[in-house]
Amino acid sequence: MALARRTVQPETRDATRINQQIRITPIRVVSESGEQLGIIPTEQALERARDAGLDLVEVAPNERPPVCRIMDYGKFKYDKNKKKNSGSSHTKTKEIRLRPKTGDEDIRTKVRQAEKFLEHKDKVQVSVLFRGREMAHIEEGRKVMEQVIEILSEHGKVETKPQQHGRRMICMIAPK
Repeated sequence: MALARRTVQPETRDATRINQQIRITPIRVVSESGEQLGIIPTEQALERARDAGLDLVEVAPNERPPVCRIMDYGKFKYDKNKKKNSGSSHTKTKEIRLRPKTGDEDIRTKVRQAEKFLEHKDKVQVSVLFRGREMAHIEEGRKVMEQVIEILSEHGKVETKPQQHGRRMICMIAPK
């Protein structure tokens, strides 16, 4: 008869010990204002935290004795999550499409829009689309692409050089 095995689940909850979860005594305690209270028994530290209406949170469990701080644990977790999430980049890729015969003023309008994208820390993909017999004059599209790259060079740097992909020429510009 086969026994049912429990699948090992990764630890999803926070590993930070708070209040009654702190078993070691004595501990080094830091008050809510950041002042060192010294090395005191865990029960006495818990009492001080309860009197202040806050939690006793283990901030440095590997130290001897462990360092605990009297603080609002909910706010601590919120700030920790906020810090973790703010580190992630918000970069998006925006595209401006041009044609080999696009007029100068239309190009400038598209470039101004691309400059705004780069100021907002978004990447810009510049695409020059070729249709029909325009494929015979790829150099016209390359001139347009070089003109756009030159204007945008002060706002961003070329991440991928202009490359031909079938009927379109693509270049990626990243913010500085």
